[in-house]
Amino acid sequence: MTRKFALTRRSAIASALALSACGREAAGQTPDTTPLKSIASTPVGACVQHAFLQDPAFAELFARHYSQLTPEWEMKMEYILQDDGSFRFDRPDAIAEFARRNGIRLYGTTLVWYDQAMPAFLKLDGQGKRFADAYRNYILAVAGRYRGQAVGWDVVNEAVADNGVELRQSIWTRNLGVDEHMVLAFHHAKEADPNAVLFVNEYHLENNPTKRATFMRMVERLLEAGAPIGGIGTQSHLDLDFTRPGMARAAMRDLASFGLPIHVSELDISLGEKPDFSRLPDLLQRQADLTRELAEVYMALPREQRFAFTVWGLRDRDSWLRGQSGQRPTDQGLPLDDAGRPKPMFQALADVLSG
Repeated sequence: MTRKFALTRRSAIASALALSACGREAAGQTPDTTPLKSIASTPVGACVQHAFLQDPAFAELFARHYSQLTPEWEMKMEYILQDDGSFRFDRPDAIAEFARRNGIRLYGTTLVWYDQAMPAFLKLDGQGKRFADAYRNYILAVAGRYRGQAVGWDVVNEAVADNGVELRQSIWTRNLGVDEHMVLAFHHAKEADPNAVLFVNEYHLENNPTKRATFMRMVERLLEAGAPIGGIGTQSHLDLDFTRPGMARAAMRDLASFGLPIHVSELDISLGEKPDFSRLPDLLQRQADLTRELAEVYMALPREQRFAFTVWGLRDRDSWLRGQSGQRPTDQGLPLDDAGRPKPMFQALADVLSG
């Protein structure tokens, strides 16, 4: 009975998407799909940059499909913290206002990241209490500014080294301690906004079981030390070159064992380093299959553990995978193509996130 209902609902969603698209195509317009957020039974999100929101077409498409927003980089230290120690909030405020105006949940990233040792902190390197006070002040200022609006924060991002065995060394670990700087960050974020859900966020948890095990041991230590961790973020930057069926399922099962909310926080699926575009339909189907697996195991979680499902960009042409480096200028890692039209990956999300 349950299986029959699921198939019937899936068919209905697929029919609605197809009919909507066909109607617009017949009129010579871009297909106007059913909004993803109206189908999904869980918050669905994407990241944005301030510049993208200046394009009315982008802003309209984003507000149509997504119920949660993550600033891609303009709520990070690299933008906010100036060399003299002052703060710059013009673009973060504008992004937050777009979210508020459109009834979209705001999710903040990132308060502490090994990769961003800004000059204002480098000047305080080795200065003990002055460094610790500046650390607390920064977190209070940023998380506190969006208190009551941001539903959650990536408090600590990417703490596990790429070898999967060690934790990263940084200006934060050097001055405050390897585990200690993370415990402090969570306490400071809780002080700044007691109601926001506070996440520890990491990548390659699906593709690297060794890294996942190290990450889980780290989370256990932080919780035992009293860190008010409220959720687990798995970035889910996947790649057809090395992500295999079953990997996402195994990772989600492990991460969910903490009993904390799970945020699929930055999903994209690269077609690989050198994709064979003569086989593009096959590649897009493999991409959709991985998306379906990840979404299914996420939706199998208890409702209280399903925080949100976020993709890392709106359209393929907005993705960091193409980026300034140009290493993969033709990649197609997102649910919507360059023109904002749905791909098989989008259909997989629509099918599964409907619940």
